Amino acid sequence: MHRFLKTGLALAFAAAGCAQAATELVVATVNNGHMIEMQKLTPAFEKAHPGIKLKWVTLEEGVLRQRVTTDIATKGGQFDVMTVGIYEVPIWSKQGWLMPINTDAAYDANDLLPAIRAGLSHEGKLYASPFYGESSMLMYRKDLADKAGVQMPEQPTWAQVKDFAAKVHNPAAGVYGICLRGKPGWGDNMALLTTMVNTHGGQWFDMQWKPQIDTAPWKQAIGFYVDLMKAYGPPGAAANSFNENLALFNEGKCGAWVDATIAASFISDPKQSKVADKVAFAMAPVAVTPKGANWLWTWNLAIPSSSKKAEAAQTFVKWATSRSYIELVAKEHGWHAVPTGTRQSTYANPAFQKVAKFAAAERKAIDSANLNDSTLPKSPYVGVQYAAIPEFQSIGLAVGQQISAALAGKVTVEQALKTSQTLAEREMRRGGYYK
Repeated sequence: MHRFLKTGLALAFAAAGCAQAATELVVATVNNGHMIEMQKLTPAFEKAHPGIKLKWVTLEEGVLRQRVTTDIATKGGQFDVMTVGIYEVPIWSKQGWLMPINTDAAYDANDLLPAIRAGLSHEGKLYASPFYGESSMLMYRKDLADKAGVQMPEQPTWAQVKDFAAKVHNPAAGVYGICLRGKPGWGDNMALLTTMVNTHGGQWFDMQWKPQIDTAPWKQAIGFYVDLMKAYGPPGAAANSFNENLALFNEGKCGAWVDATIAASFISDPKQSKVADKVAFAMAPVAVTPKGANWLWTWNLAIPSSSKKAEAAQTFVKWATSRSYIELVAKEHGWHAVPTGTRQSTYANPAFQKVAKFAAAERKAIDSANLNDSTLPKSPYVGVQYAAIPEFQSIGLAVGQQISAALAGKVTVEQALKTSQTLAEREMRRGGYYK
């Protein structure tokens, strides 16, 4: 009996050792719908990889950016996998802050959309794996357009969008002509507003890195935006970003909405949207030039160089951004619910094409965005709705706050842009870009 007791104890200790051997990965992510779905599929990952456990830190977009930027810059090591944007990847990979992604045959990097793969690569290596990608486009109520006798062109002008908003604006019936981002942030209101500035012929910086905010194209674009939203936007628009406008659109309260193409799958889903069968899509609106009229963005999974669990992190990142993950989501929820904008195979899939009436418009928008040529005057920076320099985060936030204040009626557009110019000049001088 003594021998059996010893054997039992040995087995118990061995089991305890196995339990301790499970690697816990801390994953920082944003509270967007596709990421929340990824968390719900944790059991599927852990079942397939019993030696790895996932711990999620889910944050609102602005808070996520602050937390992961601080952690990676200080080598804090809080996170093993980070959800980062296409803005951060070229900057951080040059700094040596990110590990390259192991793109083996099973991962199939050649399946990634070319524009997105290029934006996430440095010196030929992929430094973050796209979870979903997006451009921006116009989403609108086809039923309201038909009723108003409006035929929306494939790529409308902003003036045509304003005309449409005026015709369908009916607050008494709970419908606002247009919903656009107003919440301040370089990735919130400034994502949309930079595309508006681009297409009006403006830019963030000239070739000498001097800020160009207090200029005619900015005044035209931002003045147009504020007038449009005050006349035909919902109340409290200065506090709305993607999620708030998505909720409004799904409730049938927006005639038109210009935002991320990723929204198309949500507003077309009858389980989420009251107007799923009434939506139509067009290219992002233009003004004096089509350049930079629609953005390019990806949310990606990246591994900080400070991670002590690189092998397990690589396993998770490749699982969550693989073709098989997309097929898993399709199996669980249908092809309309899959994360899009990353893989050519998704758009080539007949089952996806059948349910995703937005697919062609989304793919066209992504393919047409050019990170290296997004402004009418030549610019020294990479990016459509951002400038890929470290200083842009603080500049974009400060400018976003000024314009949100103008939308809320606290300052004039002229005051907002003048203050923004001063703030941007100070930051760029501090960064040593010019004297």
